[in-house]
Amino acid sequence: MELPYGVYILLCNDNTYYTGYTTNIESRTKAHNKGEVGFTKTRLPVKLVHLSLFENKQKAYDFERYLKTGTGIAFRNKRLV
Repeated sequence: MELPYGVYILLCNDNTYYTGYTTNIESRTKAHNKGEVGFTKTRLPVKLVHLSLFENKQKAYDFERYLKTGTGIAFRNKRLV
């Protein structure tokens, strides 16, 4: 079973985190490290610290949105990174 939708967390060089959604983690992390993503372009290099895979696009999107809330950030810090 292929799980095509991913929610990822990157650790930036300034110790901040970036949370995003992708269908291709390899090309997405390369884009971040090439400076092609606004938030991370001044925080290079970035390192992948967590990846959650989903078969359902909406569930992946919902999880990404949750991780960007106050309780989601607390969950990230305690359980994922």
